[in-house]
Amino acid sequence: MTIKLEARDIGLSYFQPRSNTRLVALEAVSLTIQEGEFVSVVGPSGCGKTTFLSIVDGLLRPTSGQIIVDGRLVTTPGPDRAVVFQDASLLPWRTVLGNVSYGLECQRRTGPEARERALHFIDMVGLHGFEQHYPHELSGGMQQRVNLARALVMDPQLLLMDEPFAALDAQTREAMQEELMEITLKAKKTVLFITHQIDEAVYLSDRVIVFSARPGRVKADVRIAIERPRKLRLKRDPRFHALEDEVWSLVHDEAAPALT
Repeated sequence: MTIKLEARDIGLSYFQPRSNTRLVALEAVSLTIQEGEFVSVVGPSGCGKTTFLSIVDGLLRPTSGQIIVDGRLVTTPGPDRAVVFQDASLLPWRTVLGNVSYGLECQRRTGPEARERALHFIDMVGLHGFEQHYPHELSGGMQQRVNLARALVMDPQLLLMDEPFAALDAQTREAMQEELMEITLKAKKTVLFITHQIDEAVYLSDRVIVFSARPGRVKADVRIAIERPRKLRLKRDPRFHALEDEVWSLVHDEAAPALT
């Protein structure tokens, strides 16, 4: 398989002027993601998961190490990567179609072909019939579907997702997990997914990367050897519970010292 993303000994530290010290957020993080893989990162709070995602996107520059996407060094954000944040951040004065089309318009792609492309991804995320609705007319789950369609329409090589379902209620969150599973398989995207929810990571992923407590390092790389496609009833399967317990134990071992 082709390597889509490679992180080589990523480190990041900050100078703290009030204490005249350096805070080490990440240390020697190395991992690879193959093309088409769905990989989640979990770990205790403050371990640097979102910081790592920002480095992959090019929003932050590491103190040491390199991010390589498709064989090219990442130094800035680029069209080969798209981020889906926890907050949908839709433009309130634009319809669903207008929000999904926005990135295409920024690239001066405004003709019938661009419109059809936007409509294709609106349909893919299950919002056919809502093209002319405004964000305030949508539920939180529907807004996140628009957010996802807005990212997919740009055809990124790497989809970066930072706790995209954290603000949703439990029932909507599970429904969105199942839909995301189907959407990413249809779109054939490589995904790096950040979450605090261990069951979410196990359900969605081909592999779950466990970060240590700060400074964040790769503590474990757990392969989720369960066939796809997956339905939510998988969460009642003994194989699922065994993997969930394995990942939970790894995270708990890191989080426990911080609580004592």
